[in-house]
Amino acid sequence: MTERTRKGGGGGGGARRGARGEERRAEIVRCALEVIAERGYRGATLGAVAERVGLTQQGLLHYFPTKEALLVAVLAERDQWDTGSARRDESTAWPLDLLASLVDYNAMRPGIVQTFSALLGESVTDDHPAREFFTRRYERVRADMAATLRGEFGDRLPGGLRPEEAAPLLVAVMDGLQYQWLHDPEAVDMPAAFRSFLALLGQSAPPRD
Repeated sequence: MTERTRKGGGGGGGARRGARGEERRAEIVRCALEVIAERGYRGATLGAVAERVGLTQQGLLHYFPTKEALLVAVLAERDQWDTGSARRDESTAWPLDLLASLVDYNAMRPGIVQTFSALLGESVTDDHPAREFFTRRYERVRADMAATLRGEFGDRLPGGLRPEEAAPLLVAVMDGLQYQWLHDPEAVDMPAAFRSFLALLGQSAPPRD
C-alpha cells in the first residue's frame, strides 16, 4: 500500500471536498439573496442567512468570515446573473433598451438595490472590504457602457461627446437614480427617469452663443 493510498486516495478526496465547499458557498449566496429580498439590507444578518441555509452562524463564518464578504459575493452573483441572462454573447455590447429593462428589473428588487447602494457608500473608505470589488466593477462597467454607446451612436454622441467621455455619466445616472428612488420611491420613478436620460443622450447639443 502506498503512502497516497493510506492517506485516503490522494487528490480525489480533496477535489470532492473542494467541490462540496463551492456548492455550499453557492447555496449560502442563494439563501442570502432570498433573505435580502425578504428583509432588506439590515435584515440580512449572518444569523438569518445561517438559519435559512441550515448552519450555525459559526459554521457560516467558515465560508464567509464577515457580513461584507457575503454581501460582496451576493452582488457578484447578481452581476453574473444580470449579464448572463441579458446577453447570450458576452462579446457584444449592451443595447440601450436592454439597460432600460435592467433598470425596470431593479425597481422590482429593492432589497438588492439597497444592499448595493449601502455597500457602495461604505466602500469609499480605504480599508473597506468591498472597496476593491467596486473599483474593479466600475472599471468593467465603464468599459461596457462605452461599448454600448459606441454601438448606438458611433464614435461621437449627438452632443459631441466620445463614448468614453459619456460612459461615466451614464453609470452615474444609473447609480444616482437608485439612491434617490430608495429615499423616495413615490417621488422618483426610476425607470421613467432613466428613459428620459436616454432621450437626452440622443439629442444634439444646442448651439453656443
